[in-house]
Amino acid sequence: MHELSIALALAEAAAEQVRIHGASRVRAVHVEIGTLTGVDPVLLREAFPAAATGILSGARLDVVVIEARCRCFDCGEFPVTADGLRCPRCGSPAAEILAGRELHLTGLEID
Repeated sequence: MHELSIALALAEAAAEQVRIHGASRVRAVHVEIGTLTGVDPVLLREAFPAAATGILSGARLDVVVIEARCRCFDCGEFPVTADGLRCPRCGSPAAEILAGRELHLTGLEID
């Protein structure tokens, strides 16, 4: 389960920000995860408490899922579906992935 290693990395990044800003407690960690990352938000939420130790102990993990979107140079933007990265209008492969690869720590709620 690579979600545990991601949870550990998020906790480490959050703890570093806490040290920089001199907070005493983290109430919540906010992240964005794109659907193309292969990260399962449910498994990440389950793994997070094991990673959230020390100043992060008891912190909540809030996950925003970013749906994958692509662009076909001929037809424009389209959402990625189970059919993959092919344009639903013309069938050509996506020329550009616009969203869905995100894995960002976007914010912290601290005291």
